[in-house]
Amino acid sequence: MGRRMPDAVRIVAKGLNPRTVRTERGQERVPDAWELLPPGDPGLTRRVKAEGVCWVMQEKKGTKVFGYGVWAPRERIERLRAELDQERAEPAYSKKLAAGRARREREQVAYVEDFCGAVRAYLRFAPNHAELAARLAVAVTAHATPVGSGTVARTERIPVEERAAAAVIAWLRHQTTAYDSMSIARVAGRRREVRRELAEQSRRLLARYRSGEVVDPAACPLACALARAFHATKYFVQPSSDAGQPPRAVAMLPAPVCASARS
Repeated sequence: MGRRMPDAVRIVAKGLNPRTVRTERGQERVPDAWELLPPGDPGLTRRVKAEGVCWVMQEKKGTKVFGYGVWAPRERIERLRAELDQERAEPAYSKKLAAGRARREREQVAYVEDFCGAVRAYLRFAPNHAELAARLAVAVTAHATPVGSGTVARTERIPVEERAAAAVIAWLRHQTTAYDSMSIARVAGRRREVRRELAEQSRRLLARYRSGEVVDPAACPLACALARAFHATKYFVQPSSDAGQPPRAVAMLPAPVCASARS
């Protein structure tokens, strides 16, 4: 049997004082022999939680959960930290770490490519707007796919095609509408209603490019948003080497991003 004891891990919130926490029963004092293990070392945190009783201090703000560390016996934290430090000093650990990083990087690059292709498939712009589609696919992918971004692109609960569609609509909402500066009444469901209305507005905008309609770039919110995005980031679009294929949009970013917007 493993060492994990799920029932022993208790979720608490910050208390009024440094050594108190808030629980369903109100304010409780942290045991004197305990100390707070701050966030930042996932490996040590997992071991501390797996070994026995502890209090995970976190707080939910909106849809996000923020962690503030784990309260656990001081002796346990110090012992496990020493054990982990010794393991990390071994050459084998460094090799394992490097192999894990390389694997995650390969997976990220592959996912970014797949996601960018899914975005292009969702856009379905007419041939005369192929370059714009390539630029938009790269801009959306670069924003949505970085690890830890918390965007819809990082969820595995829905197919990649649905993630791509949702990411495009979200990008358009923030970049081509006044959503970020709107004053929305604090009424249940109102923000969701506004988002639905703006989503329909974004779909109508996409439909113009799908139909091949001639669009004045200076008057189009999408073209203007992409001009701003490409000015702020090192993107460029290059012709495809294959005859009949749409141009490729390439993004030169610190994080792994789409190397080509595939049709």
